Amino acid sequence: MPNPTAAMLVIGDEILSGRTRDANMYHLANELTGIGIDLKEVRVVSDDAPAIIAAVQALSAGYDSVFTSGGIGPTHDDITADCIAAAFNDTIDVRDDARALLQAHYDRDGKDFNEARQRMARIPASATLIDNPVSVAPGFRVQNVHVMAGVPSVFRAMVASVLPTLTGGAPLISENLRIDRGEGDIAGPLGAVDAKYPELSIGSYPFQQENGQYGANIVIRGTDLDMINAALADLRAAFPA
Repeated sequence: MPNPTAAMLVIGDEILSGRTRDANMYHLANELTGIGIDLKEVRVVSDDAPAIIAAVQALSAGYDSVFTSGGIGPTHDDITADCIAAAFNDTIDVRDDARALLQAHYDRDGKDFNEARQRMARIPASATLIDNPVSVAPGFRVQNVHVMAGVPSVFRAMVASVLPTLTGGAPLISENLRIDRGEGDIAGPLGAVDAKYPELSIGSYPFQQENGQYGANIVIRGTDLDMINAALADLRAAFPA
């Protein structure tokens, strides 16, 4: 049986402008790989409501799980929660459970739970809250979409909260073989090995050394270790050291 599939939606003008480098995709991909969920697609959209809504609807329909990052803070451009509600024809308002979490947090810190901070308690009516042990403001899940913060430390904490609720598959195994030849030399035999093992993902990642020597790292990924080892053996036979 194939592994469950997932997609990620990264939301924010700051990502597309180059001001912020996204670290959350890398973390999510590694965590999902470890529990046997295949991350199949990552999209990046601006802080534009129609674009967010359309992307959420498309990804939710196409994959078993969707993870979003960004746009659930207290400022005017944090519109993700409203967009999720719109995508699923849900209502949204300040929720008592989210409000209580935040009120207690700001009371402990002696800070005003002002109108801006109350925006972080606006949660779609049908959503289930996602725990945030770092800064309390919750993420949430609507159907198969998990809505999480963009701040990497908070995103990682929310992923840790979500992972135990997911049904995974066979953990993915990855093996690497370095071949000190250009891709033009290895393409034919590599293609033959790829065709022989359709259940595996075989990728070629070229490099060039300072002395001008070309080569490629061949990465083989799959869930069957015996099959991976057989493909490695075929490649080693085709390109003896």
